[in-house]
Amino acid sequence: MIPYIIVMLFDGEDRQSASGLFQEIEALQDGQAWGKFLDAGTGTHSIGWIGSLATESWTAVSGAEAHAAQVADAIAAKRRAADRIIVGNWADPALLAGERYDTVLADYLLGAIDGFAPYFQHRLFARLRPLVGRRLYVVGLEPYVTGEPDGEAGRLIWEIGRFRDACLLHAGEQPYREYPAQWTVDHLEASGYRVIAAKRFANRYKEHFVNSQIDMCAPRLARIADRGLAGALAARGEALRAEALAHVARKGGLHHGFDYILAAKPV
Repeated sequence: MIPYIIVMLFDGEDRQSASGLFQEIEALQDGQAWGKFLDAGTGTHSIGWIGSLATESWTAVSGAEAHAAQVADAIAAKRRAADRIIVGNWADPALLAGERYDTVLADYLLGAIDGFAPYFQHRLFARLRPLVGRRLYVVGLEPYVTGEPDGEAGRLIWEIGRFRDACLLHAGEQPYREYPAQWTVDHLEASGYRVIAAKRFANRYKEHFVNSQIDMCAPRLARIADRGLAGALAARGEALRAEALAHVARKGGLHHGFDYILAAKPV
């Protein structure tokens, strides 16, 4: 079972803001030097945090050119000559071959990688293992689209996730595939790591989450050839938006599910 689980709630914090999770990683680092840093699945949130750390240098990997350009814009003011942004796929064995980093961050990479290398998740941590010198931090999300949950908030989050994934699939795209913390621990241990800390964070979803998840479907719906189906999906999305936002207004958020952080050392 997962060791050292601590259940926490960032009251009043939208999970779209990752600053609280990064602060927890800083606490787990406990004053040790960050050294050379690899952001194995970069984003504007993670690179902004990494840019604030006292690293020797950093390398950030993105699976898409457009996303890499957004990251570059976000960190331009703090980027140093030795810092790199690379577009690549972890299924490619040549990516960063022979390199090693003191600290490696996999920030929601496990779920996102399905859009770039489907069915590769069970190999991800073994693929990263030669790159990890001292510490690997994994940030993940407990799946919430499998199995209808109890309670109104859980049902709404479940429905929004199913709606989003349906739109992506009908548009020919691959949804994220999240994995539970225990699955992640098991595969870390099987891939040559020892999990030294695990933390769990109860989520409260707010307006930003509801609107962003439904709004991202609009360009996908525009690509669906069956316009009747697209119209029905759009109407379903707006009905979900209204229901979810009403719940947020009444309850202060949609309280459901967990994010997690795992800290691991190479064996």
